[in-house]
Amino acid sequence: MIDFRGVSHTYPGRVGHVVRDLDVRLDEPRIGVIGANGSGKSTFARMLNGLVVPSAGTVTVDGLDTGRDGRQVRRKVGFCFTNPDSQIVMPTVAEDVAFGLRRRGLSKTEIAARVADVLAQHGLADHADHPAHLLSGGQKQLLALASILVTEPSLLVMDEPTTLLDRRNTRTVAELITRLPQQVVMVTHDLELLCDFDRVLVFDEARLVHDGPPAEAVKLYRELMG
Repeated sequence: MIDFRGVSHTYPGRVGHVVRDLDVRLDEPRIGVIGANGSGKSTFARMLNGLVVPSAGTVTVDGLDTGRDGRQVRRKVGFCFTNPDSQIVMPTVAEDVAFGLRRRGLSKTEIAARVADVLAQHGLADHADHPAHLLSGGQKQLLALASILVTEPSLLVMDEPTTLLDRRNTRTVAELITRLPQQVVMVTHDLELLCDFDRVLVFDEARLVHDGPPAEAVKLYRELMG
């Protein structure tokens, strides 16, 4: 359960709110977030794991306050950025996936088994020892996802995960999302990805202006965009 109560946010040195007067509860498996650039949607996403702490109000995930219980929240919430290069931190593919398990109290054998399993699930088993930054764009995004999913979060937040991908790799990521057991909150400009989602939020000028089924939300968004 995700709960925003009376949430507003401003960034230091910036005039005006980037998110304003937000009250919403989210418990559906697949939630989309759309809006124009600068509408507040990416700040909303970053509030879900404490990357951004609201200036006013509270954000809770499964009862944990993202400001007060940040470490516990981040064990529950995985965050996937637009550019996978910003998440790849280790030299090889297997080392990068293992990096997220370093403080989980697992043995080397357990870590190796988990890494091998998640690489196989995401079609990266044959690349385990390859330099991570030399993968293709699609493979890097799959690696970024694998490095998050190996930690077994209960919520996966994705901020425009297909923006840098071609159509084939976009379909690969979309198909992966449909199979995930985790709750997914995805910010995207790719409206086709949302057709099977349970709920879509529309942000405009720092406010949540619509919350409903994909078809209704996309229709309103297109009207806002003129």
